[in-house]
Amino acid sequence: MNFETRFSNNIAILALAGRFDTNTAPPVAAWLEKATTTPPAQVVVNLAQTTFVDSTALATLVQALKRSRQGQGDVHLCGLQRSVYMIFELTRLDKAFNIFVDEDHAIAAFTE
Repeated sequence: MNFETRFSNNIAILALAGRFDTNTAPPVAAWLEKATTTPPAQVVVNLAQTTFVDSTALATLVQALKRSRQGQGDVHLCGLQRSVYMIFELTRLDKAFNIFVDEDHAIAAFTE
């Protein structure tokens, strides 16, 4: 898996590509921990190029969501492929996360 990070104003953006699983989660978890501990923790995770997520990946995202909301922020997800979105539906995490079609909408939602 590859990941790219950038910032748009005060919003941290993480774009993941490939499989997001037990083997690839540790560096993502470290980055998300750093990004979500400074209030307001506003993070967009772009999963447009992510082909698979497992329970470790989901737990990593949930932990980041919890930390960010404690810091008056949020984690927005965007660009989920159908197979990845189905995992969020099956685990009902589509109800916990704000999920957007693309990165522009996810970023814009922080300013609304």
